Amino acid sequence: MSIKLAAPSLLLAALIGPAFAADPLPDAIAAPGESVVLSVHAEGAQVYECKAAADGKLAWAFREPIATLLAEGKTIGRHYAGPSWEHADGSAVVGKAIGNAPGATAADIPWLKLEVASRRGSGVLTPVTTVQRINTHGGKLEGSCEKAGEFKSAPYSAEYVFLKKG
Repeated sequence: MSIKLAAPSLLLAALIGPAFAADPLPDAIAAPGESVVLSVHAEGAQVYECKAAADGKLAWAFREPIATLLAEGKTIGRHYAGPSWEHADGSAVVGKAIGNAPGATAADIPWLKLEVASRRGSGVLTPVTTVQRINTHGGKLEGSCEKAGEFKSAPYSAEYVFLKKG
């Protein structure tokens, strides 16, 4: 049984190891001393709502993410408001942002480090203590909004890395 469990871990380490070694993460989102539980690709949208800003002018305000979590091209979970990540095995975590770094371009949402604030279910996400959002593409919404209550989405993709202490 341990051989079956070790093989995916070795494969995962081989897939993500070189990316981390070649491109160290910014200090604001690094998680020294933590080990990878799962790394997935996400495809979805960042949803915005037209609201009155502090100055009374209408502006786009981030509302929620909606994304599909993929591993080896297969859907293995979803990401939604909370922010929450739910695995197909029923395990889920909710995070709280504790660090960020700019995306590669002005159109890319920031990279994030999130601390797990709560969890439910039992499965692959159960031991997770930290979530990193890296390699973001898109997701920022530009332009003015004309009508309060209007919604608009901006497509994005990212990698989510789920880590545990030790």
